[in-house]
Amino acid sequence: MRILRALMNNAAIGKQVDYYSRFSPSPLSMKQFLDFGSENACEKTSFVFLRQELPVRLANVMKEINLLPDNLLRTPSVRLVQSWYMQSFQDMLEFKDKDGDSEKVTYDFTDAVIKIRNRHNDVVPTMAQGVVEYKEAYGTDPITSQNMQYFLDRFYMSRISIRMLLNQHTLLFGGKVRVNPAHPKQIGSIDPQCCVTDVVRDAYENARNLCDRYYMNSPELILEEFNVKNVESGSAISVVYVPSHLYHMLFELFKNAMRATMELYGDALEYPPVQAQVALGHEDLTIKVSDRGGGVPLRKIDRLFTYTYSTAPRPLMDSARATPLAGFGYGLPISRLYARYFQGDLKLYSLEGFGTDAIIYIRALSTESIERLPVYNKSAWKHYKTMHEADDWCVPSKEPKDMTTFRSF
Repeated sequence: MRILRALMNNAAIGKQVDYYSRFSPSPLSMKQFLDFGSENACEKTSFVFLRQELPVRLANVMKEINLLPDNLLRTPSVRLVQSWYMQSFQDMLEFKDKDGDSEKVTYDFTDAVIKIRNRHNDVVPTMAQGVVEYKEAYGTDPITSQNMQYFLDRFYMSRISIRMLLNQHTLLFGGKVRVNPAHPKQIGSIDPQCCVTDVVRDAYENARNLCDRYYMNSPELILEEFNVKNVESGSAISVVYVPSHLYHMLFELFKNAMRATMELYGDALEYPPVQAQVALGHEDLTIKVSDRGGGVPLRKIDRLFTYTYSTAPRPLMDSARATPLAGFGYGLPISRLYARYFQGDLKLYSLEGFGTDAIIYIRALSTESIERLPVYNKSAWKHYKTMHEADDWCVPSKEPKDMTTFRSF
């Protein structure tokens, strides 16, 4: 009887997932996030929006998870991730018809949002663990790898967006104190005047501490600013942004730059500095991190953004704890997703034998910083189901052609 009830319950939830997945997520701009969380921040408005939007975003990603290979879906880690999404989806449906004017309802909703956020803390390493389990058991072919890359980019981007909504609501309405004493100027997780060089220095110092601990030394930082909008002003460049996202990207780039430099120069007495340049134009805020760590060949650039590819030695796995991200190749691809989330980008340009330039692009205007969200639709479905045909470009042979055997027609 209990099994029958569980099956009926799962079927009912499946119908709800199907229903909500027919809606496309509603992307918000940075300006809308600010307006949502301004002095007139209304908990009821946030509640009414999130109780519809969160199930839509959750359902879209849940439908896409089901398109993964069966053997990957059967891994314990991926099943665990699915159970978290299912539980969070159900938690949101509890509020579908509840009255937003009731203080108890909005209090319970905020409590549910906090629980969902905490439940999903380990989604990234757990899904990474699932991919590792699958690859070790079944190996991969080019088509599976391509599909997995496509899925993980979309899955992790969806997670970033859901987390952004959860964080905004939690930070604005989850505590007794409206103003965060550690970051009084922030509106939720957004800083309307995020000082870019402060975040650059913070990321550099923390990466440097790691580098000092591991190599007993570290490269210095040379930091420059260029502001096309206000050339004569001595004020630091600021932008409407999420400081934690910017920090995540910069910390990853500094770690990579320092490791490349230290590995190349070994026990040298002096190391070439890492350079960071911050430039504010009319449309873009650009941050370039340059090192002289020897660079990488062109054929490896795309690989650096592939999940599970890493140039670092693979860390030992401890089955009692979540998989560590360092060494599993997740730093750069997820940093690029943070950049792309608000319509920016992260690109690498390398001079093999010399060094690498890593460039973060951010939209300078808050009205143009709009969420980039995956949507589950026929195009996404086709991507997984289409058999990828042979390349329509010649594949060069490793052996030179013997021209004496060449015949004309």
